[in-house]
Amino acid sequence: MYLTHIPTWLQSCYPSYHWRIPTQEKVVYLTFDDGPTEEVTEWTLDQLAQYDARATFFVIGKNVQQHPSILQEVLKRGHIVGNHTFTHNNGRQTSTEDYLQSIQQTQDICKKYGNISPTLFRPPYGRMTWAQIQEVKKLFPIVMMDVISADFDLRKEGEECTELVCQSSQEGSIILFHDSVKAFPRLRKALPEVLSHFARLGYRFESIPVLPLAHV
Repeated sequence: MYLTHIPTWLQSCYPSYHWRIPTQEKVVYLTFDDGPTEEVTEWTLDQLAQYDARATFFVIGKNVQQHPSILQEVLKRGHIVGNHTFTHNNGRQTSTEDYLQSIQQTQDICKKYGNISPTLFRPPYGRMTWAQIQEVKKLFPIVMMDVISADFDLRKEGEECTELVCQSSQEGSIILFHDSVKAFPRLRKALPEVLSHFARLGYRFESIPVLPLAHV
């Protein structure tokens, strides 16, 4: 069971997280988790290019290690890269020490292959312990989302994912997709439709901007 549109009351329970970007401008923030993935990430980049869209890719360090050239292509095309741990760690099943080590491994890998040090973090599954939150928020803005496409859900069709995103998103929404093999059958249908829908409505697609560290 999961939510596809994160209600404001739940967002308020975690005030140190960034759930959306406050704005009245027609802009949405597409984000992609779990890459880089051979073929899937490249396809995603081509779709974004058709709309001059900028996005944010929260990468898994192990995948960067396996596909460094794809990371480099993401950066070459003007997108932002965030940290998503080294092996997609579930924080609630990982010690704080190991969790922080996984994050640092990903920083090191991104520096080695992309000459970047990601400044944004997104926890896999959205799950961290309280202790992990306290440590991670000292290092990174923690970026969540207010709209989940559900492209990872094998029970759904791409049309359902499209509808979820188009109905739930608003100005400043952070929208979650996945550039993974598992999600690709639904992403292949939903992403072009979402891009077309919001472009027709006059929206821009931007990367997550520079965000402040939490003070709460």
